[in-house]
Amino acid sequence: MRQLIFATGNINKIKEVNEMLSDGMDIAGLKDIGCFEDIPETSPTIEGNALQKARYVFTNYHVNCFSEDTGLEIDALGGEPGVYTARYAGEQRDSNANMRKAIQELENKSDRGAQFKTVIALIIDGQEYTFEGIARGSIAYQKMGTGGFGYDPIFIPEGYETSFAQMSSEEKNKISHRGKAVSLLIDFLKKEL
Repeated sequence: MRQLIFATGNINKIKEVNEMLSDGMDIAGLKDIGCFEDIPETSPTIEGNALQKARYVFTNYHVNCFSEDTGLEIDALGGEPGVYTARYAGEQRDSNANMRKAIQELENKSDRGAQFKTVIALIIDGQEYTFEGIARGSIAYQKMGTGGFGYDPIFIPEGYETSFAQMSSEEKNKISHRGKAVSLLIDFLKKEL
């Protein structure tokens, strides 16, 4: 079994990815390699941030790894918050404050279309690969549900009347941006490893 480090300290993301993995893959987090520093995310793009984090871990810890960056892109706001999704309402990375700000910014707008975009950057033996997943949907007028994390309570995926936060993790993983990107990653790993 080959170990891959998921370059994140977010236990919710690690749990979500592990729920999608099949047997035979060992995914560990940053704390498992003794990485506790705040990895820089200074790229102006989601893909750039994913690559930056993976390169940092590969260069400094010499392990095969993958990272992801996810952004919520709201149509009526010109794609905001985008790369600033986690820090939309400030550096404290408060999900409730972020959701309040998004709802307030859309207060007088009829277009509530949005998408979540995840890019996974994988580095194995120095070779880089990227995988992208997109979930289209809309922003709710208020929080709905208590599950999930981040903006899940205000994101309603296309074809549904419920938010990600109202879905089981299994249901969400089948249709989510991260679920789609992870599926591409897993398909690749099955062929390569």
